[in-house]
Amino acid sequence: MIQKEKFQKISDFIKKHCTADDFSINMFSSENLTTRFAQNGITQHIKGDNLRMRLEVAFDNKTGAAVCNSLEEDTLLRSIQKAESLAKLNKPDPEFIPSEPAHDLPKTDSASENTAQITTEMMVDDIQKCVKNAEQKKAKISGLSEKTLYNHFLATKNGFLGYYDVSSFSHSMTLKKGGVETKIAHSVQDREKFRMENLIAKLNKQFDSLKDPEKIEPKKLPVILRPEAVATWLFYLVWVFDRREADEGVSPFAKQMGKEFFGKNFTFRSSIIEEDIFSPPFIMSGIPTTDIDWIKNGVIKNMRMSRYYAKKINETAIYPYNIIIDGGNATETEMMKKVKRGVIVNNLWYIRPVDQKRGEWTGLTRDGVLYFEDGKIIKSVNNFRWNEILHEATCRILALGKSEQKEYYVKVPTLLIDDFNFVDVTTF
Repeated sequence: MIQKEKFQKISDFIKKHCTADDFSINMFSSENLTTRFAQNGITQHIKGDNLRMRLEVAFDNKTGAAVCNSLEEDTLLRSIQKAESLAKLNKPDPEFIPSEPAHDLPKTDSASENTAQITTEMMVDDIQKCVKNAEQKKAKISGLSEKTLYNHFLATKNGFLGYYDVSSFSHSMTLKKGGVETKIAHSVQDREKFRMENLIAKLNKQFDSLKDPEKIEPKKLPVILRPEAVATWLFYLVWVFDRREADEGVSPFAKQMGKEFFGKNFTFRSSIIEEDIFSPPFIMSGIPTTDIDWIKNGVIKNMRMSRYYAKKINETAIYPYNIIIDGGNATETEMMKKVKRGVIVNNLWYIRPVDQKRGEWTGLTRDGVLYFEDGKIIKSVNNFRWNEILHEATCRILALGKSEQKEYYVKVPTLLIDDFNFVDVTTF
């Protein structure tokens, strides 16, 4: 990977030769190590470095940009020339915002030496454990192990200067035998916090629970959404949780700022101090990060905002840089005892908007569904299609489990939600 000092020299070179009224220099480098496996064997090792430089320039409010993957001086000069030529040819941008000035940035640490020291041999050792487990079950396993080291440097004409490092290790695997198939995945910043034995045990428990699924008809049922399902659904909330769209009346959050719109026990936030969760010192084009309450006990406190719209309404640009949903203390067994019957969903996928203005989504369950009665799991059942309005569903939360890390930037709990709207049966 490129070191900070090298980035600084490149930045100084561009500043010296760029004639635009304003500019932003974003430079990214990464080191990736990936091992794929399928059919109980390793199929591919991939190792490589990546580099990307993006220069955005402006003459008054006419903008242009160029991207390159080389830091040689002749390449940089061509990139400057290309960006400036495009800016001069472009029409004025009515939403142009000057680059960020210098800021006092928080001190954050999202890099781990333990992750940096991961080797291909270590990944192979882990995967061999997964294969051995699959063979003992006379099943087939496939998946992906990946180490990523990443850094970001940002400098602007107006004086902003920022840099940070990130590390992550992720492992996903799918176990399949006959008609039973289920997947599990986990990622961390620090490889020392990852336990393959625990992940295999969780995969086995999930796999063993899914034998001989029986068909039940779709209807409204209490549902226990495990953390994987909660995280998947929440990504779509982040996607549409935009202040400008709300103010323009094209989202369900129109005129809801400061109001209790979600369930009273639903809190969504981003934090720069949450242990083991990714938190950069700046986001977007140089906005310093800070602790942010997005939804507090059901009340909408903030929504993501672009720099342009924030300036227009005299507020500060913000964006969810990590996702934390506060949990409770209920166990899954305690949740099952709170309702007469219901289903447990391992994950969701194929989520699509039905009515984006109402906030209605449809999607499928995946990786297995379990039916329970009187506090006990009775059987595995078919997958479903569902239609739900997320904010309304949070108003029907009956219990929350402990919040746990699912991705290196995501921490969410298990949720028990009443009357979840299952509308059809699916075969996958």
